[in-house]
This record gives sequence, structure tokens and C-alpha cells, in this order.
Amino acid sequence: MPAALLARFAAQGPTWRKRGAFGFVVAGLLVCMALPARADVWAYVDEKGTPHFASERVDDRYELFFRHADSFDTSLDAAVPEPAHGPGLVLTSPGKLLNFFEVSPTFKLVRQHLREASSDLHIDFELLQALIATESGFNSGAVSPKGAIGLMQIMPATARRYGIESDKKLAIEAKLADPRINIKTGTRYLRDLINMFPGQIELALAAYNAGEGAVQRAGNQIPNYKETQNYVKTVMQLYQMLKPQNAAPEQRHPLSRVRPAIQGGALNRGNLPAGSVPPAKTISSAGTDPQ
Repeated sequence: MPAALLARFAAQGPTWRKRGAFGFVVAGLLVCMALPARADVWAYVDEKGTPHFASERVDDRYELFFRHADSFDTSLDAAVPEPAHGPGLVLTSPGKLLNFFEVSPTFKLVRQHLREASSDLHIDFELLQALIATESGFNSGAVSPKGAIGLMQIMPATARRYGIESDKKLAIEAKLADPRINIKTGTRYLRDLINMFPGQIELALAAYNAGEGAVQRAGNQIPNYKETQNYVKTVMQLYQMLKPQNAAPEQRHPLSRVRPAIQGGALNRGNLPAGSVPPAKTISSAGTDPQ
């Protein structure tokens, strides 16, 4: 229950307060208690203040954040959103979950990068917000056990598809730790996946997690991978809670399709950082900024 989760965080005492994370967690949990649920979402916040979301209880650290009530509409396309209607889309206060992120210092640091990527690549800001919350909890130094890096948990092999390479100044891993490069690269990849699976945002998300090849081999369905299925549910739930109820449709701007022969995604990268990489303090302007 959320109350139990609050009590657990409160018991951690001054470490949380000193880092400012305690207030973030309390505010987020309080506003989310009032939200109508559409699918189960479980959560915990680690000792670094990073929130972790999942559609099921991954381990004993997770507490129930939202309880399932109605199913969500997985045909929603983030590039051309439909008006909110029906039991799976209507929220009494769709802006409440936004407060959860607005009080987060890590979110505030990258919010402008998100807005720029959203505008440049015509993807809902709220979808990027939900994806990053699920991928890394807005921890720009997150590195998964399989080597996915940063806010959008990008594999170096995926980054190379968008022109990100090591150079004499910085390794590719350090470049991907830069929030601006990470967000722009991850958003370009997501934009291509949305174009590859038009009108099926859940397939684009599945491809982001498992690779577009895995989705295609599954017959253009969400692959039968438990992690991927839970990932899609979690991102979609957060996205639909964040999305303004009366948002106007956006115009699709098609990009060239990504090559399906190249494996993408990163199964088991999830939101479980195994370490961190040094932040990229200086980024060379030549050949590092994805265009």
C-alpha cells in the first residue's frame, strides 16, 4: 500500500532529507494516492533517490503504487494521439502525476532537453517523461548490467546507428552519459520505431525494450518476454496519467525507417543501474551531437 511505502521511506531518516529525496517521494506518493488506477504500478525509491517503476512486484523493495481498475488503450499513438475518452483514458485529474516529477531535482535538470527533443522529433513530451521514468528514474548516470547507459538506457550499438562514436576526447559511454545527447539519441530511435509501427505505440515501446527484430519475429506483436510485457504496461500507464486529457492531435512527420536487421533494445536493462559513468563535462561539437 502507498502508506506502507511512505512509512518505509520515512524510516530511512536524515539521509533522505539531506538529499532532498524524502520530500520528493512523499509529495509524489501523496498526489498519486488520489489518482484513479488503470493498471498495477509498483514502485520503490533507492538510496540515491532514484524512483523505480514496474507493473508487478519485482522484489520485496517494491510497494503497490497504483492498483489496477480498467485496461488502457494500447492502440494509442503518441505521434497522433486520440482525444481522451472511454474508461481506459479518462482521468479525473490528469495533471496530478506531473507534480510527482515537478518536485524532482533530477527531472528539472533535464526538462528543457526533453522539451526540445519532443518538439524537434514530434513525440509527446509525456511519453518521453514516462519512458525515462521507467528506464532510469531520471538518473543520468544509470548503467544497466548489460551496458545500457543514461536516462533513456541506450546501448552503444544503438547510439552508433545515430552517429555517436568514441573520439580522442570522449568514449561513446561518456557521451551517452550527457543528458542532451542521450535524450536526443533515444528520442530519435523512439521516433523511428513509432514510424515503423504506426498506430501501435505499444509495439514501438516493445521494440525500444527488446529490439525491433524481436517484435517482427513475434509477428508484429509484443514478444513473449515477461520483462518487455511489463515494461510496456508500465510506460503506458505512466504516459496516460501524465498526458493532458484534452491534448490536441499532433501531425505525424515521417522519418526513414530503421534497418530491422540491426538488433536494438536491451533486455534486462530495465531500471537497475549496476554502476555509473562519469558525467560528460565537455562534448566535442564535431560528430557528437545527433542531428
